[in-house]
Amino acid sequence: MADNIASLNADSSEDVSSADRRPFSNISALNHLTEDQLQAFGAKLDAIGKQAMESRGPADERYIRLLITIQRSLEVVGRAVIYFGILYFPLFFVGAAMLGVSKILENMEIGHNVMHGQWDWLGDKKIHSSRWEWDSVCPSKQWQRSHNYLHHKWTNVVGMDRDFGYHVLRLSEKQAWKPVYLFQPISNIMMALLFQWGVAIHDDELGGVRTGEKTAKEVRPKLIKLLKKMARQVGKDYVLFPLLAGPFFLPVLLANVAANLMRNIWAYAVIFCGHFPDGVEEFEPQDVEGEDKPRWYVRQILGSANISGGKFMHIMSGHLSLQIEHHLFPRVPSNYYPEIAAQVQPLCAEYGIRYNINSLPFQLWSVWRKVFYFSLPPRAPKGPVASPL
Repeated sequence: MADNIASLNADSSEDVSSADRRPFSNISALNHLTEDQLQAFGAKLDAIGKQAMESRGPADERYIRLLITIQRSLEVVGRAVIYFGILYFPLFFVGAAMLGVSKILENMEIGHNVMHGQWDWLGDKKIHSSRWEWDSVCPSKQWQRSHNYLHHKWTNVVGMDRDFGYHVLRLSEKQAWKPVYLFQPISNIMMALLFQWGVAIHDDELGGVRTGEKTAKEVRPKLIKLLKKMARQVGKDYVLFPLLAGPFFLPVLLANVAANLMRNIWAYAVIFCGHFPDGVEEFEPQDVEGEDKPRWYVRQILGSANISGGKFMHIMSGHLSLQIEHHLFPRVPSNYYPEIAAQVQPLCAEYGIRYNINSLPFQLWSVWRKVFYFSLPPRAPKGPVASPL
């Protein structure tokens, strides 16, 4: 198979009739594949996903239960250490770091993946996508609709995937430039610092009020739920726990702010590096017309990127360092992604499909470069100046 594909790439005279090939309407990444090859690629990915789902068992259950225990223990101990900072000031920093790590684990490896339904098979109502409420200002049900359905179905389809730029950043020439984008380097920094808040107000129905697609009355129930969740989170982190410290309210408050900043910045870095670095492709609505499963697979691969790293990186990122595998199999338990990646990457090489992986610093640098580049007005195309006559 690899030899056949290589020969197609090397010899442009190789004749593959249009009847044997049905690529995306204007995406060149599939032009070297015949229809049979594309379907075979999809079948092999189906088999990889099926094998992972059929392999779930007691070891996986122990993994998620142990992780939840560790995360909750870190939160309790971290908050206690913050209070001990009243006696020894440096402990404020230690406690804030522990609390920040616990929030990262809860948000990414636990909450994000539980809400994808990765652990519904356990039959435990406490670890189920329909009941889990995470430690974030965004209500879980609201996030599940905008993320699980809209983003994962329409990954990187400009105008359909609301997570592409979050309606705040211009990250592609396919997005029309507006003067407000001149300020997107600042918007980008604010998004990193306030990431959970950005996710919370990003809901498609709330945004519909601004565009006129929804009325205020229609979105009022959802807005009330959002404001209640925000009030609970603010009350917990910035009122209740600091008040328990009495006259040391301010240091405890700042420790809680620091923990949330840790979580926000880390989540921003991981998620942006998985979706927007160099090499990640964007698509247009016409590109997904008549899209079948193999073509959906390819779009997920081309529209995602991985971060290289070891087990610690994968767990702390919610295994979103393996964003490609997550987009291919969002309901497969995340602890399977390293094993799946070891099969998907060589499969992509076999079929000549780009597989984007690089270090965190490189991916993040390339994201920031795009943020600055696309903040500026589009450049005029280079070439000879047309004669006015």
